[in-house]
Amino acid sequence: MTSKREVLISGGGIAGPALAYWLGRYGFAVTLVEKAGGLRGGGYPIDVRGTALEVVRRMGILPRLRAAHVDMHKFTFLDVSGDEVAVVDPRLIDGSVAGQDLEVRRGDLAEALHAAVGDDVEFVFGDSIATMTETGQGMDVTFASGRRRTYEVVIGADGLHSRTRESVFGPEDRFHHYLGHCFAGFTMPNILGLAHEGVLWSTPGRAAVLYAAGDGDEVHGFLNFAREDPPFGAFRDPAAQRDLVAATFADAGWRVPDLVAAMREADDLFFDTVSQIRMPAWSSGRVALVGDAAYAPSFLTGQGTSLALVGAYMLARSLAVHPGHEEAFAAYERDTREFVTLNQAHVDGGGSVMFPATQEAMDRRDAMLRDLTADPVPMERPAHSALTLPGVAGEPADGGGRWSFHTVPAGERS
Repeated sequence: MTSKREVLISGGGIAGPALAYWLGRYGFAVTLVEKAGGLRGGGYPIDVRGTALEVVRRMGILPRLRAAHVDMHKFTFLDVSGDEVAVVDPRLIDGSVAGQDLEVRRGDLAEALHAAVGDDVEFVFGDSIATMTETGQGMDVTFASGRRRTYEVVIGADGLHSRTRESVFGPEDRFHHYLGHCFAGFTMPNILGLAHEGVLWSTPGRAAVLYAAGDGDEVHGFLNFAREDPPFGAFRDPAAQRDLVAATFADAGWRVPDLVAAMREADDLFFDTVSQIRMPAWSSGRVALVGDAAYAPSFLTGQGTSLALVGAYMLARSLAVHPGHEEAFAAYERDTREFVTLNQAHVDGGGSVMFPATQEAMDRRDAMLRDLTADPVPMERPAHSALTLPGVAGEPADGGGRWSFHTVPAGERS
């Protein structure tokens, strides 16, 4: 009996479980290790668009995600005094397509992915990779818990600040492209009674956002600000993060002091830079990267989740089709890089609309918002739809019939 090809995935966010799903369906023996103690629920809303919708359809979770769609009704822009500049349909500024693209809470997508994976994958929570050594037979991995295992390949799906990437490809600053902004996200009381809507107050280089995904007692608060250099000293110091954000918004008006106070008390504060990861290669030896670890596009594009889902699909299919990891990783990058590049390029438009850095840019933004009509403007085919997915390996082209999984005999592996 042929043994299964063993794969280790580091990271249990979105890309990791999506990759685990497809590899499990292709007959691989998959282990997913996640440093958190369990599945991460909650979180702010994220977008699933274009090609990624076809991925989740093929996974069978599209109906569940459609039921979880938050359906934002409007987005209100305010000036420095808190007076209304414009109220617009969110689809006019985020490029989504009504009735097709989805916005769901991150936790809802994570739970749907985990449920889809089922028992096909070994999940190991509360652990992480300590060391990796490549041999002729595979990757010898020692975990922080002391466990040791050997895998054919290791996949880093551990986010923007990937430890897998750092250990194999080098320091993050080689690939980290800072886009000039920092942000703090947190949950806070719904002080304005918002329902299925967002409100954005801004001055040049600073913005405060209240985002109500539903009509409950809590909303998502965001404080975004321009900064010439990344605040490296604050990345692992929550107290320094809170102090930096509070100092930046110390003289702000409207309800910003309420957001700052809520940020001070929040137990779910998430602070980071607005950045992209750009790498000349996504694999080295028996290690490859997927999702934000390889090509984070930044939240300004709204494409991080969609790239993670599509990238996971493409990587899994390449591993299933090609018996050797080198050929598989090369095919994954060859077939996916143009799609990634197109989506990362969307950052230019997002930053100028949502977070203008100068008064001149803000005046142009406000004039554009006032000119928007109630109906979405016809758009060219968006970048997030610019990839046609290949069929599932071993599945009939029309998606019907039975799956035909396969593993590669040990003697044919590279």
